[in-house]
Amino acid sequence: MYNSVVIPGKNWTLSLAELIAFLESKQSKFKILSISKEFFIVRFEKKIDPTIIDSLGGTIKIGKIETKFPTDILDKAILQKDKPSKKEVENIVSDTTIIDGLCSSEKKTFFGVSVYCSEKRFHKITKASQRFFGSIIKRKLSEQGKKSRFMGFSKDRKLPQLSHVEVIKKKLISSKAEIIICIDKNKTWVSTTKAVHNPFEFQKRDIEKPVQRKIFGIPPRLAKIMINLSSCTQEKVLLDPFCGVGTILQEGLLAKSKVIGVDINPWCIKSTERNLEWLSKEYELLNPEYRAIQGDIKDLSKKIGYNEIDCVATEPDLGPALRQVPTIPYAKKIIMKLDKLYFMFLNETYKVLRKDCRCVFVTPYLKTRSGQIVTMNIEEKAENIGFKRVFPFKKENFEKISAEKEEILNINSLVDTNKRHKIGREINIFQK
Repeated sequence: MYNSVVIPGKNWTLSLAELIAFLESKQSKFKILSISKEFFIVRFEKKIDPTIIDSLGGTIKIGKIETKFPTDILDKAILQKDKPSKKEVENIVSDTTIIDGLCSSEKKTFFGVSVYCSEKRFHKITKASQRFFGSIIKRKLSEQGKKSRFMGFSKDRKLPQLSHVEVIKKKLISSKAEIIICIDKNKTWVSTTKAVHNPFEFQKRDIEKPVQRKIFGIPPRLAKIMINLSSCTQEKVLLDPFCGVGTILQEGLLAKSKVIGVDINPWCIKSTERNLEWLSKEYELLNPEYRAIQGDIKDLSKKIGYNEIDCVATEPDLGPALRQVPTIPYAKKIIMKLDKLYFMFLNETYKVLRKDCRCVFVTPYLKTRSGQIVTMNIEEKAENIGFKRVFPFKKENFEKISAEKEEILNINSLVDTNKRHKIGREINIFQK
C-alpha cells in the first residue's frame, strides 16, 4: 500500500470530488483515510505517478508520506514543551529517508517546511511547529556535515505554508526539499512533496490563446475539473454544446479525448477553431481530433446524432452580467428566463449521450441582497427526461468516515463561488 498526502485548492469539496472522479475513471484502487479543508490522506493499492497533478485542476500539492505518529506526542512537544516528547519527534523524523534525500545534493541544502493543520488546538502555533520541524532537519543535516538553509516566512504571512509558485521557483521538487506536516486530531503525517500544481500552464492557456472572452469565460482550472467530473478519459468523445471560445474543449484535448464544440454564435465557432489549432501546436499534440459546429441547442441531436457522445461538460448561459447584487425577485426572474434553454439542453443532451455516460453542467448560483441564495431547480426536469443525479461522494470511497464528516455523502451538487462573484456556479453531475 502507498499513502499520499493531497493538498486541495480553496474549494476543498470540489477538489475532492474531482480527485475521486479522476481516480475512478482511471480504475485506480484507493481509499480516502482522512479529509479536511486543509489536506486529504489517500491510500493507493499501487504506486501512483505524482505527475497526475498535471491532469487535475483542483489539487495544489501531492506528497509521499514518510511517517506518521500520534498527534498527542506533538501536543506534548510543542504545547506542553515536554523535552522527552521533543526528542521522540526528532527520532521519528530521523528514522525516515528525508535527511538522506536532502543530503544527496553536493551543494548547500536549501529546504522548506509547510504545515497544514485541521486540528484547532494547533492553529495558533503552526508557525512554532514549522520552526520546530525546520530546526530538527537543520540539526540532523549538520550532524552529517551538511550545510543547509531553512526557508522562513515573513511575519505577516498568516499560514506557514510554501505556495506552489514558491516550490516551483525554488526548485524544491527535484531536490526533495519541501517537507509537508499534516496535523489532525489523532495523527500527524510527515511527507515530502513530489508534485505541485503549475499555475503558469493554466495562465498560459487562459491569456495566451489567440481569442479570449473575459466576461463570460470559464477559467481553465474549472474546465479541467469539469472534464474530470465527467469521467472523460483518453479516446472518449467529449461534447461542449455551449463551447464559447473553446476553453473546456482545450482541456479535453489535453486529456487526449476527441472533442466536439457547438455554439449558436458563428464568431465563437471561428474563435474555438483558432484556439484549438493554437493549443495543438503549442502542446505538440499528435493528430488531435476536434470539430466546431455552428448550431442552436434545439437542433443538437440533428447535428450530432443519437448515442454518439461519451461525456458532456459545459457552461450554458448563466444570465446577464450583474453590476450589483440582485434582489430576490430579480434573481428569480433571471432563473425563469433561463428555464426553457436548460430544458432544451437537457432534452437534447440526453439524446446524444450514450447510456451510462455523464453530463456535467453549470447552473446559476445567485446571491441576493437579503443573503438568500437563488438557484435553478434542475433535478426534476433532468429526472423526467431520464437522467439520474450522480452524488460526488460515496461511502465506499472512504476507509472510515466520522459522523461529523458524514454529511459530505449528502452533497448532490458542487458550488464554485467567492465573495466578489455576484453569480456563482453550481456544478451538476447527471448520468444517462
